[in-house]
Amino acid sequence: MLRILGRASSINVRKVLWTCAELNLPYEREDWGTGFRSTASAEFIALNPNAMVPVLVDGDFVLWESNAICSYLATQYPLDELLPTRPRERALVEQWMGWQATELNNAWRYAFMARVRSSPGHTDESAIALSEAQWNHGMALLDRQLAHTGAFVTGACFSLADVVLGLSVNRWYLTPMQRPDLPAVAAYYERLSERPGFLLHGRNGEP
Repeated sequence: MLRILGRASSINVRKVLWTCAELNLPYEREDWGTGFRSTASAEFIALNPNAMVPVLVDGDFVLWESNAICSYLATQYPLDELLPTRPRERALVEQWMGWQATELNNAWRYAFMARVRSSPGHTDESAIALSEAQWNHGMALLDRQLAHTGAFVTGACFSLADVVLGLSVNRWYLTPMQRPDLPAVAAYYERLSERPGFLLHGRNGEP
């Protein structure tokens, strides 16, 4: 039985939970993180020295970093379309997963912490405005890609890129801020909402 360590409200934990839903994998989830058991404890640090969720335990194998966990699951328990075996198709999925983890995440972080988390360390209005502008720029880039494919991020088939970016789209819609009209993103959001895993772990009221 897979063990997933992390609170269910974490966007990075939800990536893993949605991946498990797509692969029809059973798991046991343990609450760790804000409001639950501390990730600073010796027990957790032994699993992830970064003290961050999620952590996956698969038998005697331990893995952290949400995108790496999703890739591992899709490789270990394969469903070909989720993470293709063909090098070029797989590289495109990993390209967009990497973009989500670096460019897009870095864009939204300050605005999200200010607008949703009400963090006292994120009150600079000029920094909030810059973050929102960068976030909207990233989403406009995604809109152009989706308009090009007409379906999912890398083409006609749903993949792991859609798991990580679908949750990012959900966060963008649920953050109180000014957003441009992005029709391809809007259509994509509804397309993802036809998937039970997204409704359970993505479009479930959690930003």
